[in-house]
Amino acid sequence: MLTELRVRDFAIIDALNVEFTDGLNVLTGETGAGKSIIVDSIALLLGDKAEANMVRSGSERAVIEGTFSFDHNKFVEVSALLKEHGLDNEVEPATTSVATATNGNGAHPPSSSAASSAASSPASSAASSPAASEVTLSREVRNNGRTICRVNGRSVSQQILREVGELLVDVHGQSEHLSLLRVREHINLLDRFAGLWDVRAKVAEKMTGLRAIRKQIDDIQRNERERARRLDMLKFQVEEIRTAKLKAGEEQLLSDEHTRLANAEALATYADEAHGVLYESTRNHSAALDQIAQALRALAQLARFEKQFEEYHKQLTEANTIVEEVARSIVDYRHSIEFNPRRLEQVESRLESLKKLKRKYGETIEVVIAFGEAAERELDQIEHGAEHLEDLQKQEVMLLKEINKMAGELSKKRKTAAEVLAKGVEKELQDLRMSGAKFDVHFDPQEPDSTGIDRVEFLIAPNLGEGLKPLVKVASGGETARLMLALKAVLSREGTHAPPTLIFDEIDTGIGGRVGGTVGQKLWGLTHTHQVLCITHLPQLAAFGDAHLKVEKVLSDGRTTTAVRALSKKTRVDELAQMLGTTGKTGAQGAEQLLREADEAKKVVTVK
Repeated sequence: MLTELRVRDFAIIDALNVEFTDGLNVLTGETGAGKSIIVDSIALLLGDKAEANMVRSGSERAVIEGTFSFDHNKFVEVSALLKEHGLDNEVEPATTSVATATNGNGAHPPSSSAASSAASSPASSAASSPAASEVTLSREVRNNGRTICRVNGRSVSQQILREVGELLVDVHGQSEHLSLLRVREHINLLDRFAGLWDVRAKVAEKMTGLRAIRKQIDDIQRNERERARRLDMLKFQVEEIRTAKLKAGEEQLLSDEHTRLANAEALATYADEAHGVLYESTRNHSAALDQIAQALRALAQLARFEKQFEEYHKQLTEANTIVEEVARSIVDYRHSIEFNPRRLEQVESRLESLKKLKRKYGETIEVVIAFGEAAERELDQIEHGAEHLEDLQKQEVMLLKEINKMAGELSKKRKTAAEVLAKGVEKELQDLRMSGAKFDVHFDPQEPDSTGIDRVEFLIAPNLGEGLKPLVKVASGGETARLMLALKAVLSREGTHAPPTLIFDEIDTGIGGRVGGTVGQKLWGLTHTHQVLCITHLPQLAAFGDAHLKVEKVLSDGRTTTAVRALSKKTRVDELAQMLGTTGKTGAQGAEQLLREADEAKKVVTVK
């Protein structure tokens, strides 16, 4: 659950620190006080898109931080997700206790009837378990639009922040009920309820493969003239490169040979000169080897008298051996020098051919060879296009068969889940003063796509005796809001992987006071398995809160900002009376009556 929310310099919020209980937290206040801004800050914390205009005027950045605690099952789920993204050990165990709503300055709700209800809330015991763990999410938005996302202080991408947030909180905004009016969203709600996302993802994966195969088939079948032109060009390229009989490293060898052939005369002269100096003596010149031999004889005589010359004699002997080897190598090199103008012409011609190929196909001979190999593969594919097309078509049939089988099984599971969903929603609608309303999930077959073979649409008969009709054509605003609440109740109670915190921003839109108490009771019932935060204008709903927070505008230093105040027993009565539109003793009595009725209704739910 969300235990604490800290907001700074966001919209009209200067600095805000709010602690929440584990039951039903209601937020009330005048229109424009900033209630929805608080929900917006939470949505941003969960990975929603950020914009520079969200930063409070005159500030450099907005910062939102939230601390969440959760039980062992959710701990395992969150830990698995973070491990998947290389964020191991980012979720820390923590001993938590029941959080108390506060305005950040130490003001806590006293032991009023509402506060005592929080203590008896079904979710209380779970939240105080020593096995709970916690994680902190934070989001920073700069006034230049740049954002920074963190999990327990460690920077992450917005996508990872969103994935973690989806495990922790489900936000139902003021316009979310409109998703019920978009038929394409119905299948998503059903699959979420039935826990079929994994199965559906496998169907989608197969469909991706099918689309890829169909694209290849279309590519082969499309524009035969272009294929013919491409075929001619590939044949020319392959033949040109194949005829050249290229070899890796050939260009360097040819370049070295060209250097020797082009400079043969000079190389021979230098080799003869070096060999003569080292090995050949003349009347006017003694060879180096002869002079070294003379020196060795002299050193041998010196060594008879001075032992140190023995080492010099040894070193000079080694030098003599090296000189002899160099002289022999020079002779071998001299014999390899070829005066061959014809061969020089051949080498130059070959180098020019390689240069032309490089200009056309790549910077090096190795790249040209790779280009030729790729061209051969493409040529083979085109030349054997009929065979390849036939093979692809066989793959298409097999894959489509697999998809139909998987989608058929998915459809059966959906239809089974749809029956359970319909019964659950009808029961919830009866509790919400829509007695006799009927709800059904209609299935139409369709060609397979990433969602399967079903087109799903919700049908409703709001009043007894009416036939089922598409929801988008029948439901009024109030009926749509109640239907969304009914779906949320069923999804959160029976659906899989429901997040531990549910947030409802003015779920009472279009609902009157007579139904408000029922909606409040329904929301409080969700606290058996969830923490619930609700923004409302209905006093009948607000009376069910385990904690009551008032959001109000405050004028400070000539600027307006939003503040949140946890209400005491007396101030809560005053707030409910104002929401009822009455003042004085009559208003207080009406508010106290609402609180008593809410307490009695909670006891009935608890007993059930």
